[in-house]
Amino acid sequence: MSARSTTHEVLNQPPPLEDVNLYATDAALIDAVEREGGGHAAGALDTFGKVAGSAEALERGRLANEVTPKLSTHDRYGKRRDTVTFHPAYHTLMRTSCMEGLHSSVWTHLGKKGGARPAGAHVARAGAFYMAAQMEAGHCCPITMTSAAVPVLLQQPDVAAEWLPRILPYTYDPSFAPASAKTAVTLGMGMTEKQGGTDVRASTTIAEPVAGGGAGGEYRITGHKWFLSAPMSDAFLVLAQAPEGLTCFLMPRFRPDGSVNALHLQRLKDKLGNRSNASSEVEFHGAYARAVGEEGRGVATIIEMVTHTRLDCAVASAGLMRVALANAVHHADHRTVFQKKLIDQPVMQQVLADMALDVEAATALAFRLARAFDRADDPRASAWRRLMTPVTKYWVCKMAPPLVAEAMECLGGNGYVEEAPLARLYREVPVNSIWEGSGNVMALDVARVLQREPAAVQVVMDELVGAAGDDQILRRAHQRLETMLQEPKLLDARGRTLVEGFAVLAAATILRAHAPPAVADAFIATRIAGDPRQTYGQGLEHADVRAILARASPHKS
Repeated sequence: MSARSTTHEVLNQPPPLEDVNLYATDAALIDAVEREGGGHAAGALDTFGKVAGSAEALERGRLANEVTPKLSTHDRYGKRRDTVTFHPAYHTLMRTSCMEGLHSSVWTHLGKKGGARPAGAHVARAGAFYMAAQMEAGHCCPITMTSAAVPVLLQQPDVAAEWLPRILPYTYDPSFAPASAKTAVTLGMGMTEKQGGTDVRASTTIAEPVAGGGAGGEYRITGHKWFLSAPMSDAFLVLAQAPEGLTCFLMPRFRPDGSVNALHLQRLKDKLGNRSNASSEVEFHGAYARAVGEEGRGVATIIEMVTHTRLDCAVASAGLMRVALANAVHHADHRTVFQKKLIDQPVMQQVLADMALDVEAATALAFRLARAFDRADDPRASAWRRLMTPVTKYWVCKMAPPLVAEAMECLGGNGYVEEAPLARLYREVPVNSIWEGSGNVMALDVARVLQREPAAVQVVMDELVGAAGDDQILRRAHQRLETMLQEPKLLDARGRTLVEGFAVLAAATILRAHAPPAVADAFIATRIAGDPRQTYGQGLEHADVRAILARASPHKS
């Protein structure tokens, strides 16, 4: 057989997209970090971008999802242990992110006498978290919950004094041991139950006080949780019914005497995606816990954790959108179809550029929200955080699944097989839209803000109209929102319409002020002024698609 007839020569296939600096090659990320106050961390983010985009890190992500967690309820002697084992790659990913401080960097000032949070700490952390999700998204769950648990613990100073010194170190200790014997800890949460789901007030789990109970007091908890996230965490924030109503508790894996606490893991969830991260069902059999906050104020106490995790849902989803787009552009850059590079085919240019607009908008919204978390003492920032947290979480997380599906289609059959990262990304992205409040929950949260906090809404509306300037398209979009807000009886029914209206207008104003004109003009023309559409690749025939793609390309030095 001649060399010309050989069947195993590989032609017209792109090289793997690996060993890429996820920070230096992402113009939208660099601009968002600088614009929103995290520019001081650019050097550290550049270094972490090399780590997160390395071939080694991406291979660890693949392994951690391929060899999934395993539950062992008893040891060899029949004693309950309720432990979960992971592939070593998972622990390396956790160690990488913890050494970067993603579990505690916005709280390290609490460990210093008189210390204040550095300016832009949330934005800087968001920059690294955005890239950690691209490295491997499942391990981000315990990272998020550990960081988000801190503002809840701070509401109970005696509990915080015990646990904060264990959370703050930039290290990772996966050993199954009492927290007092470990170099660092992670925290999880358990809120939902079989009969309640989102309605956590329907909890049937019972908390019985020991020696009087009360804030900071000890309780015995009996009941179950339908989802206990990251069950190998060292402690969990859980909700249970105390004598005075639903209450928040900190439940450690070990009792104060060093014995294993009575958390009996029933099974691990067989999930669509997020497979590297264990999620379990659990029963509590008189498990030891301490109350965080007053009895009856469980939802009000734990809501700060929920708010912080919603920020991370948006940041991670924006990161996953970015890596999906990067893979699609990379493939099109290297693939020849009909005697032209795929990236030079007009219809592919339209699709890729259209996707790039949503990635840039999602990134802009997520980092604008992170800035609001950094400026908690500013009433205007507080108003943005209150209204725009559910708005941003809703819109960014809703945009991610269809975008990843389109990116997969750009690769064709090569995108659909498990060897490519797109299949895993596609299974992963729905979780952020579901976790910490589905789309309807976000819409209802926004409706509550509109009804109960009109002053906060007005602050945001004033900011949006100011940012619209003399752009008549943006001003008309603002007026449509104003008109809908004047009909309070329809706020619940219009929940999703209002949420999307706020999200798209906010993103458009940010892009108008800060993005290149090619990006801003195309986004406004297609998302606000354009004809209705349901798929990518429409309405950009007059846009500068080459400029948009050049900005989105992962091939930068």
